[in-house]
Amino acid sequence: MTRTARCSQRKLRRDLRTLARFVETYCHDKHGERPTSVVAIKTHDVTGICGGPVTLCRDCQKLLMHSFVKRTTCPFDPKPACKKCPSHCYAANYREAMRSVMKYSGRRLVMSGRIHYLWHLLF
Repeated sequence: MTRTARCSQRKLRRDLRTLARFVETYCHDKHGERPTSVVAIKTHDVTGICGGPVTLCRDCQKLLMHSFVKRTTCPFDPKPACKKCPSHCYAANYREAMRSVMKYSGRRLVMSGRIHYLWHLLF
């Protein structure tokens, strides 16, 4: 594997881990009363990517699965921020849901001392 491919793989894993953390934060705060289960995606090792199991409600699991597939199959290299992308690949309902997740979770994670998420929000 070339150096460029390894860097791309690392960036992909970091992006997927960030997506999972954002959705998990949102789900636990907003949907805490709903039943949850561990996320399992046939095409991705979610536990390996995130460093442990991710538990979400059914709606948030669908959102995370959609976002993992869309991020993994993104045709752009380097990948632009979704809000700056010339071609939106998310379905309209998922795009709106992800916007809400990013807005809510981004603030929470930055305020809790996770400054590296600020970079993700801005770029």
